[in-house]
Amino acid sequence: MDRTTRPLVIVAAFASSLLVVLVVLLWMLGGLRSVTAPAAIGGPFQLADQTGQTVTERDLQGKPTLIFFGFTHCPDVCPTSLFEISEVLRAMGKDADRVNAWFISVDPERDDAAAMKDYLSSFDPHLKGLTGDPESVAKVLTAYRVYAKKVPLKDGDYTMDHTALIYLMDREGHFVAPFNLKRTPEAAAADLKRYL
Repeated sequence: MDRTTRPLVIVAAFASSLLVVLVVLLWMLGGLRSVTAPAAIGGPFQLADQTGQTVTERDLQGKPTLIFFGFTHCPDVCPTSLFEISEVLRAMGKDADRVNAWFISVDPERDDAAAMKDYLSSFDPHLKGLTGDPESVAKVLTAYRVYAKKVPLKDGDYTMDHTALIYLMDREGHFVAPFNLKRTPEAAAADLKRYL
């Protein structure tokens, strides 16, 4: 290697190393998007509502849908979220009839149709409680990428640790975004009406 090419090789090696470091840093900071499609949220399922009626992913079609995953023995997060959803539905007035609002159980062992019906009697009548056998519930949890885990309690009972997002699905049944309830019911209702 002669004296004129050696500096060029060193500069090229340095530039290549710098480029690799920049790419790795961008990737670590989330600046590079994957070339693969983002993970889908949603998919086929078959559950029953609190009256025993079958509900599937096809029932998402034609209306925007709010979905919350929880369980009837939940001490605080679930009733609070369902109350807030009820307030949004109330603020929508007659337009609430044009929205699906589903409370899907992560605890099929205890949450049968009768338990769901009793529990939801305290909330807006537009809210449907969906449940099913453990396999059917596991399928919908996987489709919506919901974390749910049984947590034993000292007295032999158990509680459920679970994802506490409200999912907003559009009229075609596609995931839009987590629905923000940390605002006035009127502001949330106005936002939801944009998807009617």
